[in-house]
Order: sequence, then C-alpha cells, then structure tokens
Amino acid sequence: MRWEHRVLMVMDDGDALEAQLAAGSIRCPSCSGSLRPWGWARARRVRTLAGERRLRPRRGHCPSCEVSAVLLPAWCLPRRRDAAEVVLNALRAKAGGDGHRRIAERLGRPPGTVRGWLRRATEFAEELQARATRWAYALDPELSPIAPSGSALAGALEALGTAVSAGVRRLGPREPAERAVRYGLGLVFQASSPGP
Repeated sequence: MRWEHRVLMVMDDGDALEAQLAAGSIRCPSCSGSLRPWGWARARRVRTLAGERRLRPRRGHCPSCEVSAVLLPAWCLPRRRDAAEVVLNALRAKAGGDGHRRIAERLGRPPGTVRGWLRRATEFAEELQARATRWAYALDPELSPIAPSGSALAGALEALGTAVSAGVRRLGPREPAERAVRYGLGLVFQASSPGP
C-alpha cells in the first residue's frame, strides 16, 4: 500500500454512509474507482453551536490505486476542531463588518482561531465565489445573475448562499452549513473540493 491519505467530504455519515460504501457508490478522489470500507480515523470532538459532538470518521480504501481517504461528514471542516456552522457564522459576521475579536467573543472561541478562519476565507474568497457560482448555476440554470456585494468575502458568501438556496430547491432540505461545505466552503480548508 502506498499510504497516500486524502480527506473526502461526504454528505452522509452513519448508516447512509455505510450503505454507500458497501454499494461502492463513493468514488476514489485519485482514480475514480470505488472506495470500500477500511476502518476508522481517530475519534475527536467537534465544537458545534450547540456544544461538542463526538466524531469518529470512516475511512475508505480504493483497491485500484491503493489510496485511502478519511470520509469527513459535510458538517465538519478538514483539520478544524469547529463545525462548519460555527465557521460559517464567523464568516457571515465578518462580511457584516464585525472584527475577529467580537466574533470570537460571541462564539466563545480564541481570537487567534477566528482570525485564522477569516484570513483563510479572505485568501480564498475569489475561488470560493467561483466554485459557489458554478454550483448555483449547475443546480438552477435559470438563476438571475449573482450580483457582487461589498468585499470579496461578502461576494463569496452571496454566491454560496445562492448555491445553497438552489440546492434546497432542487434537492430538498438539508443543513445550510453542510451544503455550504459541499458547494465551496470545503475549498477554503482543503486543497481540493468536489465540483459539480
């Protein structure tokens, strides 16, 4: 085995994920083969807006190219202790004009942690906006043009919100933060993210 490890964002966890792995319907991020069940990543606690949640991500293995992937549910972000909903709230507050210290105090997180999220999101704002815009029009080709709004981060969040709304209309209800991760927010915290 080459021991090449990836993080793959998945929309489901628990029984639904197990069924997808057993059916071979989750594609390998390297060769597009089928991932198979392959143990678990280390257990961790993820901070949500409601408190801590225990997570032990599933691993998948591709027998074709021998790559393994941690299958991280979309309510999480790679290499972050905080759930996507927490980070998304921070980004919305920043786009609304709040500074990192005020956001950190409101969320009960260290200022340095929040500042890191905001810097990373600002750094990737243009890519986030482009990815979210592609998703929005893939989900609803009849959309009106997405108007830029304020800062690069505000524009990215506007496009992301439009994509999330289009996803709800086409695919049904789901947590907005989960759709946001799928439609571009995951890009902010990992090198690659699934595309439309």
